[in-house]
Amino acid sequence: MRKLVVLFLALALTLSSIAQDNTSVSSEKNVLKVNTLALLLGTGSIFYEHSFSDLTSGQLGLGFSSYKIGDTKMGGLILTPEFRIYPKKDAIDGFYIAPYLRYQKFSLENTSSSDKGTFTNMGGGVAFGRQWITNSGFTMDLFFGGHYGSSKIKVEAGTNSFDTDKLEGFRPRLGFALGFAF
Repeated sequence: MRKLVVLFLALALTLSSIAQDNTSVSSEKNVLKVNTLALLLGTGSIFYEHSFSDLTSGQLGLGFSSYKIGDTKMGGLILTPEFRIYPKKDAIDGFYIAPYLRYQKFSLENTSSSDKGTFTNMGGGVAFGRQWITNSGFTMDLFFGGHYGSSKIKVEAGTNSFDTDKLEGFRPRLGFALGFAF
């Protein structure tokens, strides 16, 4: 985990040196991007961000996950609405603080038995990040934060033999998204 944080910091410093150094508010009002780190974990995640003012924007994330934890195989949708505050009046190009909610609904299957069910998780947290927009509109968004989630399992067949403890409680949220502003 420590190596990952150091890698993120090095990446942020490198990107800040090559990205646009713009002291005025970005003229773009929308960003469409893909979270590249989530792809490494088996989650496809797309974000759409829209600027409301010089200080604020809203982002909606939609993702699909497919995991296997122990004998539990799960897959389903993730919805993440987020409100972003840009303290330096540089929405959508700058440092931000972002409270967010997250809703997840997965189908469950135990590969060593015939147990099936659904997993629903509701949670939220706060992310801190920095988004850069280059002159060509290329966008880089580096973020980290904390997330707390609580879940419910509905057994449809068999017993509750699902291993979902790693998806409950507090966990970190990290990401690096690439996209385009328009």
